[in-house]
Amino acid sequence: MKKVIALSFLLYGCFASAQSYDFTYDHYSLIVKDLEKVGAFYEKVLNLEEIPHPSAPTGFKWFRIQGNSQLHLIGKDSVALKHSKSVHLCLSTQKLDDLVASLKQNNITFWDWPGKENAITLRADGVRQIYLKDPENNWVEINDAPH
Repeated sequence: MKKVIALSFLLYGCFASAQSYDFTYDHYSLIVKDLEKVGAFYEKVLNLEEIPHPSAPTGFKWFRIQGNSQLHLIGKDSVALKHSKSVHLCLSTQKLDDLVASLKQNNITFWDWPGKENAITLRADGVRQIYLKDPENNWVEINDAPH
């Protein structure tokens, strides 16, 4: 038994001190019922560029966020999700004020973290953030964090 415990610690130590994998963000996927309506939100409200799916002509809408980062919408007949604000796509822009003005001009409601409508949260680190919902109530955070 002592040998098993010692071997476990040795293996854990090897993995814990392993090199960094230098991950980059690839994509975020959402399952949606109305692919056209939700896709129009990301294209028209958030101005994301739709890009072709590499192999499937229907059932998906892919959008470029920046560079190679993407949002993948997957159309399904039924979606059984609880929409918690803690589970969200987060986008960052240095043009948050312009986006807020556009949302207000188009009567699109957004919230701060506590839930006040059309309000902006100021985080302790100085980043401002808002939350909005796509047409199927998936939360999207938009902040002005510098990257």
